[in-house]
Amino acid sequence: MNYRIRRDPNGEAPPQTDENWERATLRDVLLEAYREQRRARVWKAVWRGVGLLVFLSVMAGLMGKGGNEDAKPNGAHTAVIDLVGEIGGDEYTDHVAILREGMEAAYENKNVKAIIIRANSPGGSPVVSNVAFEEVRRLKAEHKDIPVYAVAEDMCASGCYYIAAAADKIYADPSSIVGSIGVVGSSFDATGLMDKLGIKRRTRTAGSNKGMGDPFSPETPEQIAIWQQMLNEIHGEFIKAVRTGRGNRLKEKENPDVFSGRVYTGLQAQKVGLTDGTGNIYSVARDVAKAPELVDYTPQQDELTRLLSRRLRAEVKTQVSAWLDKMW
Repeated sequence: MNYRIRRDPNGEAPPQTDENWERATLRDVLLEAYREQRRARVWKAVWRGVGLLVFLSVMAGLMGKGGNEDAKPNGAHTAVIDLVGEIGGDEYTDHVAILREGMEAAYENKNVKAIIIRANSPGGSPVVSNVAFEEVRRLKAEHKDIPVYAVAEDMCASGCYYIAAAADKIYADPSSIVGSIGVVGSSFDATGLMDKLGIKRRTRTAGSNKGMGDPFSPETPEQIAIWQQMLNEIHGEFIKAVRTGRGNRLKEKENPDVFSGRVYTGLQAQKVGLTDGTGNIYSVARDVAKAPELVDYTPQQDELTRLLSRRLRAEVKTQVSAWLDKMW
């Protein structure tokens, strides 16, 4: 804001009273305080932005290291790749990518004498399990001189065993839980409760089976048959994969319930042909692979990676935008 001093017709400024002087001084003081406060806000935003950039740079550098730095020792060793948790394909537990990347890294190292898939999972997605099964078999076929062993720890059931069946041999601890070659699809029926409460469901569909599986609507015999056919087909693919992987080692004639969905201990699994023996990653590496040194080839996804999830990145972007707005 510009201020002009009024002058009389002769060009002389009028005499400045004490009141005018006080006003002018107060105005100048307030303007300078405002400017100082604004400068302080700008610099505060600048340093926050610099701090954020430094933080993100450090995080990116740490994540860029990835993997296991000692994954390529000079001597002969056995590569270990973890197959853990519920089988799925989300951002942090894509088991297909974990197995493929880990196996490819192991095959690139001339010192790898064998690969162990360390399995500890209750199963999960049949689709992810089948894709992983096919990928393991494909990689094995391309590198026939490097054997692949699956070693069950606490549990290798359902989808986990589906994947393990692709290995050359399967080993388990005597107390491991192995098998569960079956498919389950579950829901609940709340129609009786709704009748008691006097609640009626209003559902509009185009297609007689569009609402199939809705727990608040009665299920027709035709829909039950459709569900059962779908489960049977998925089960059939599971059985086919196990037969392909295990071959004549599978004693299904003597054990007709092997595909019933039941589980076995490690000792029982060997008797029915689901495994080739008892052991752990140390004994298999030492006694079977003849390369006792173990090196973890599992692609690393540490907590720093999880912190920089898409949700956090969106939040950081919002905060940066807010700080830039304050600066300007």
